[in-house]
Amino acid sequence: MATGMVGLMLHAFPYSNDSIPIIYAVLFIINIITFLAITILTILRYALFPKTWSAMLRHPMQSLFLGCCPMGLTTLINLFIFVCIEDAGWNSSWAPYFAWALWWVDVVMALACSCGLPFLMMYVHPSTNLSAMTAVWLLPAATPIVTASNGATVASILPNQSHAMITLLTSFVLWGIGFPMALLTLAIYFHRLAMHKLPPREMIITVFMPLGPIGQAAYTIMNLGKESLVLFPKTGTLHELAGDVLYIMGFGVAIILWGFGLVWGFFAVASVTRSRFPFNMGWWGFTFPTGVYVLATLQLGAELPSAFFNILGMIMGIVTILIWFLTVVVTIRKTLLGQVSFAACLQRSETFRRWRKGHNNDSV
Repeated sequence: MATGMVGLMLHAFPYSNDSIPIIYAVLFIINIITFLAITILTILRYALFPKTWSAMLRHPMQSLFLGCCPMGLTTLINLFIFVCIEDAGWNSSWAPYFAWALWWVDVVMALACSCGLPFLMMYVHPSTNLSAMTAVWLLPAATPIVTASNGATVASILPNQSHAMITLLTSFVLWGIGFPMALLTLAIYFHRLAMHKLPPREMIITVFMPLGPIGQAAYTIMNLGKESLVLFPKTGTLHELAGDVLYIMGFGVAIILWGFGLVWGFFAVASVTRSRFPFNMGWWGFTFPTGVYVLATLQLGAELPSAFFNILGMIMGIVTILIWFLTVVVTIRKTLLGQVSFAACLQRSETFRRWRKGHNNDSV
């Protein structure tokens, strides 16, 4: 998700040169390799150790990260369109429909996560106090919003207008599934912060996660409006002004959400500056949420057009990319030291305790 988001930000930068497409094309290749490697390892894990699947689903936090699977695939689909179809000129019929087929796989995964994971929280996960809540609860709600954003991009490259319209309308439905759920979760999360104060140092980086559904919802509704402006008149859907109305409403909703994101951005920056916090894999949760907020900022600059939003988006994007690079370096270092490669859902198992004890002894 994070690596793909860096590529998408570079593609959206309004001020760039000929080297930028090369960089995000390289990131696209790296992202494919990483995605396939993690997918294969995950399949092997659950095939060789099937009991870990149940343990993961019952874990109140790790199970929610299943939503990252379709979101990670979304970045690959977007970069495939930008790198292979737009830049490389793969305009043959198979390329757009290959992206469309992947998008439908993504839709199924997103719906399973956005509906199934909240039900697991209600029915399977152990009861917990409000103080134990983190912004990770937003992941199931964010998943269909991300997929909806990808749907607008996919619809724009489909040669068949009826297929494009089906994709566009499905994307509106996905946005409607995810964004209201995100607002409900944000209200609960604000209540948790007000009543039980900031998360512990180990989880403090998660305060950036509310920027994800907010920024993504703003970016998505603008893209859906733009595609409606083109597609609705061509297909004669509803009224001749329907596309204009959806475009204008989309921009209005987006700029309001962008302002709402400023509030949560202030909360996040103020929170992480209160104390030093250790590195953990949660650091990866910083790049994607801030990245989609950067995309929303740059999209506002493109629609107005506005130098303010363009310059602000560039600055925010560069800072996000630098933090992504730092996270990559630290992750590689700690992975080689064996300090991050373990599953939270297995930490209480006897097998894990024996492995950890032996590993610590070896390190000493």
